[in-house]
Amino acid sequence: MLVYEFIPNGTLSNLIHGNHGQHISLVTRLRIAHESAEALAYLHSYASPPIIHGDVKSSNILLDVNFMAKVSDFGASILAPLDKSQLVTLVQGTWGYLDPEYMQTCELTDKSDVYSFGVVLLELLTRKNVFNLDAPGNEKSLSMRFLSAMKENKLENILDDQISNEENMEFLEEVVDLAKQCLAMCGEDRPSMKKVAEKLDRLVKVMQHPWTQQNPEELESLLGESSYIISSGASSTGNFSIEKKVVKDLASGR
Repeated sequence: MLVYEFIPNGTLSNLIHGNHGQHISLVTRLRIAHESAEALAYLHSYASPPIIHGDVKSSNILLDVNFMAKVSDFGASILAPLDKSQLVTLVQGTWGYLDPEYMQTCELTDKSDVYSFGVVLLELLTRKNVFNLDAPGNEKSLSMRFLSAMKENKLENILDDQISNEENMEFLEEVVDLAKQCLAMCGEDRPSMKKVAEKLDRLVKVMQHPWTQQNPEELESLLGESSYIISSGASSTGNFSIEKKVVKDLASGR
């Protein structure tokens, strides 16, 4: 007999998509993302042998009584092959989260999980479904819609209104850039889950620090090196614009 922990708050998917009227703060979203990333980083970097989850998605992230994230459903998981020539003959996973490189090569890697996690980040940022059959051909998937919005400087059109405000702008820039890295078409260009977890941990700690709101001018020194700026535009529509900006990297010691 198997005994499982009682999970009263359901899945992350339920939280994001089940009730759009429920307010979810940015720090709560990033904390859940960080806890999920930590779990995946453990599987990739510390488990022996390493484990590739293979089906990372919001419905496989459970939330306990304190809304702490628990990564679940290892039905598609595999042990990381020591022989790089080993291929998966049948592509498994969930449409909308699948790594495009994995679909082409049938080779499941830890970077496949990174791509899927990037889609989960988009869900947290937008509260939109990962696949929309009614959308234009090149925007049916949330990842393609996100990348298209970034390219056209229209990211404000898909960000969730609950978190898209001036107070959160510096943090949103960082998370948007992190999601973009996770969604790189080539797996080698994606960060490791360990790096993703470290980045999210730093953002959550800065957001929760008591002086963050009192000292916004010091915020940039704690954020990442390169990010996309989402700032209120000068037009009457109040739209946001996106531009590149370099800010100091805490890790560099500058």
